Amino acid sequence: MEARRNVPPTGESICLDLFGAESVCRLYTDERIEIGMIVKGSGIHRILDKEIPCREGDLYIIPANLPHGYYFTEEASELAVKRIFFDPVRLNATESAPSFCSILGKDGTRPAYAMLNTTTKEVVSRLFDSIEYEITHRASDWQTALSAHVTLLLITLSRYVEKEIKNLPHLDPRERELAALALQTVAQSFGDSTLTLEGIAAQLYVSPSQLSRLFKKMTAKSFSEYLRDTRVSHACELLRDTSLTVERIIEACGLRDRPSFYHAFHVYTGLTPHQYRTQEVSKQNQKRIGEKIMSILNEMSENLQKGRAKLVKELVEKALAEGCDPADILNEGLLAGMSIVGEKFKNNEVYVPEVLVAARAMNTGVSVLKPHLIANGITATGKVCIGTVQGDLHDIGKNLVKMMMEGKGLEVVDLGVDVPAEKFVQAAIDEGCRVICCSALLTTTMSVMADVVKAAEAAGIRDQVKIMIGGAPVTDDFRREIGADAYTTDAASAADAAANFCK
Repeated sequence: MEARRNVPPTGESICLDLFGAESVCRLYTDERIEIGMIVKGSGIHRILDKEIPCREGDLYIIPANLPHGYYFTEEASELAVKRIFFDPVRLNATESAPSFCSILGKDGTRPAYAMLNTTTKEVVSRLFDSIEYEITHRASDWQTALSAHVTLLLITLSRYVEKEIKNLPHLDPRERELAALALQTVAQSFGDSTLTLEGIAAQLYVSPSQLSRLFKKMTAKSFSEYLRDTRVSHACELLRDTSLTVERIIEACGLRDRPSFYHAFHVYTGLTPHQYRTQEVSKQNQKRIGEKIMSILNEMSENLQKGRAKLVKELVEKALAEGCDPADILNEGLLAGMSIVGEKFKNNEVYVPEVLVAARAMNTGVSVLKPHLIANGITATGKVCIGTVQGDLHDIGKNLVKMMMEGKGLEVVDLGVDVPAEKFVQAAIDEGCRVICCSALLTTTMSVMADVVKAAEAAGIRDQVKIMIGGAPVTDDFRREIGADAYTTDAASAADAAANFCK
């Protein structure tokens, strides 16, 4: 086991276990079925004493009473496993998915395996999420819904699971029963410092040598190694979840003394108990802070979409007070909300008034955030100059495009209305703009757009800037005729195009 990093799992198990990005699983030998999917990273899946490399997209269906566990390797920095435990009889799932049952073999003892591609992994992940939702929220009739989701998952998996894991050590029914009872005894009595292999063997009416061989066959460890790791794993839980002293933890885990505990703990985790507790407390604090900040950013996005400028300002200030990175506030809160407004506007789900109030709310938030962005050296993703061409005084469309572009994180230099061609080009040179945007509502002023293209060529910057045009009388044919780079039919599409040009 030198190549393992035996970090104990975190989280609670109801029927569904969701472990984080630094998790492994203990050995399990209960009466349920487990479906485990590697969702991130890679490692080792040990079934009995066989070690199987596993990586993202691998899925295992493990029958009852089959000891197994997921582990890090030194070569892999992370391993995340989504696991569901369930009782197929209680859920009546097997009646609805007979083809799934056949995957486990005639006697129901052989684990099944599948390598999911991107599409099938997304399908299965959504089903996992639905199951998690029912367990977490427990709305009315949640158990019925849970059973339905698990049944659908089994039916879905019956289409994808094709491989049986071969060359596994064979456990006959008597050995399986002994294995389950022995591991159950260890799980229940590890806190008893007098627990021995001989004592368990006497309870099960087998010889110590027979039970010793069975432990090795089940776990690839000797009994003493397995008992030690079980005790230290529980010690990790107590260090993480309680404020008990080391002495109390040693006593609760059935360990002998402080020096042997420290040695076993370091072998198991590579850390001292103090280092482990400090690390876990830090992770939990970061997780709580992260969840709180994400809640603030989601609330910010929602209120921005509704144009609630005052609330958006308060939420920006709150996020800053919580220590949130200003760039995250901008991208995950303000720009994320404005992006949704832009998509809805493009799909005719909202109209100009809704866009205007959302943009006002975003600008209110940005005004609070701007000093912090500057202090952190964070700049816009690109710079654009925009204006209504010479001879045209209409600016509603131009202003709407400007708001949408700012909602994409672009810095927009607004040249106003009645802008001559030379002013567009000079602004692009002076401000370092990568895109020039020209708007026109009158057919008689469209020719100025052609003048902008010519002026850019004359100034020697045509290969350095993209020229976009738009407005009621403008068409893509006209864009091709004058040699401009892009024409869009709406403000949201214009913002998307400008953002792409600025990448």
